[in-house]
Order: sequence, then C-alpha cells, then structure tokens
Amino acid sequence: MNKNLYVGNLTANATEDVLKENFAAAGKVATVNVIKDNYTKQPKGFGFVEMETEEGARQAIEMFNGGKLDGNVIVVNEARPKREGGQRQDFSRGGKSRGGFGGGGRRY
Repeated sequence: MNKNLYVGNLTANATEDVLKENFAAAGKVATVNVIKDNYTKQPKGFGFVEMETEEGARQAIEMFNGGKLDGNVIVVNEARPKREGGQRQDFSRGGKSRGGFGGGGRRY
C-alpha cells in the first residue's frame, strides 16, 4: 500500500526529479508532486512524495525529517488526507459573511 508523505520548506530549486532521486535512498518512490502557484508557476515550497511501502515511508521520515536539502532544513511527515470537495474551511462567525452591505464599518 502506498504511503503519502508531506515534504515542506523546499527551496525554489527543488524539482520533482531532485526529490525522487533523494527519496529513492529510503525505498521505492511511486510519485512525486511539487506544488506550484497557479499563476506564477513558481514552487510554493512544499510537495508530496508517495512511497510504495510503509517501511519505505518510515525510513524516509527518519532519514530526511530535519535534514538538509539544497541548504534548507526540510520537514517530512505523513501527509494528512485531502478534504472532501477541496473547499476552504469557513472561519466566519455564525456562518455569516463579514463583507458587503450591512457589515459594521465606519459610521459618519
């Protein structure tokens, strides 16, 4: 069973090939995905590495969490599952929006 790992604090030079090459030392790598900004296409500084086995994932966490990659100390841990529907969490009060007409603001 494949195990997905979160890899954080990556430099702009960290490519999918670089991650795959490094993580292969811990075990077989199934997929690598460096997350990029939709508009600028620049890396956001984190990505995901999917290891083919749980043992490989454990080994990768032990080997790389707190280690250096391209001069940065990286964070490697088990990835959290995706949220359903990809919607953002609502942090507004009582489910009401704070913007638009009728929201507080400056009085004359």
